Amino acid sequence: MNPLLASVVALSLGAASLLAADTPAKPKAETPKAPARFQNDGNPEHLKSPLVIKPDENVAYGPHRMQVMYFWRAKSDKPTPLLFYIHGGGWTNGDRSSVNGMLKEALAAGISVVSVEYRYIKDATEDKVVPPVKGPMLDCARALQFCRSKAKVWNLDKTKVGAAGGSAGACTSLWLAFHDDLADPKSEDPIARESTRLTCAAVQVPQTSLDPKQMREWTPNSRYGSHAFGIAGDSKKKQSSFDAFYEAREQIMPWIKEYSPYELVTRDDPPVGLFFGTPPNLGKDEKDPTHTANFGVKLKEHCDEIKVSCELVYPGAPNVVHANPNDYIKAYLRPELK
Repeated sequence: MNPLLASVVALSLGAASLLAADTPAKPKAETPKAPARFQNDGNPEHLKSPLVIKPDENVAYGPHRMQVMYFWRAKSDKPTPLLFYIHGGGWTNGDRSSVNGMLKEALAAGISVVSVEYRYIKDATEDKVVPPVKGPMLDCARALQFCRSKAKVWNLDKTKVGAAGGSAGACTSLWLAFHDDLADPKSEDPIARESTRLTCAAVQVPQTSLDPKQMREWTPNSRYGSHAFGIAGDSKKKQSSFDAFYEAREQIMPWIKEYSPYELVTRDDPPVGLFFGTPPNLGKDEKDPTHTANFGVKLKEHCDEIKVSCELVYPGAPNVVHANPNDYIKAYLRPELK
């Protein structure tokens, strides 16, 4: 190679090396992180999702910070039925914004709507409520009585009230549907004199039983419910909370009979609709044992025996009349719209 040309090439290569050294390396693309799971921090105004319609009122029905409800008034010259919505979250999480999925359709059908907040298990435990699940359940009963006490002001037909909700909210809705009336006609408190009975309930993925023996028979890998009764596992003994729950069953049977919806069904109870996203798989482990349609199959069998109307809906279910909770609620609260 020509000596002059060789010098030029060497200089060019050297300059390219220096330029490469001065050029910063491109940062590696970061793997996008999954959004953090919503956790209610004890502020009832902290919502997972914005409300699709601004409520007409945001009122307290009790002294605790969590004893509040949103109210939406349906436009009508006559008193309207009421959709009483109870959010899910295992009585430990969730918030009132989950009513969004039913809100617009109910209001369009002339049904007013309430979405209720309530004390969680931790709040009830702090308040020394025994068992803890009594806290959220009685809160929702009180909230229902409060709504009926506002019938004139809110233009409600207190004889037409349907409950709805998902998961733990569905369990509480069924508890209200099947429980004897909690009204105390002799009370000096006018709210306590109001009824807690329902016209119907349309619920999604409910826990229909809080009996660990039933749950394990229906779905062997069941793991839900111990917290409702303040029962914890023992890590030193390698005992899960559900195993401790199962072991304590006989001692807490009076609580199970009072707070498990399955135990409360009687002939005079209102119709219920049970909605699940997957078909049942009785006697087998489930991917999501807490929300399995096995709960629905066994409650429907029980209701059929007692002659209480119970519609069970899941993919491939027979004899489906109402495809979703909205349709069910409208059919029972506004039958004239058919």
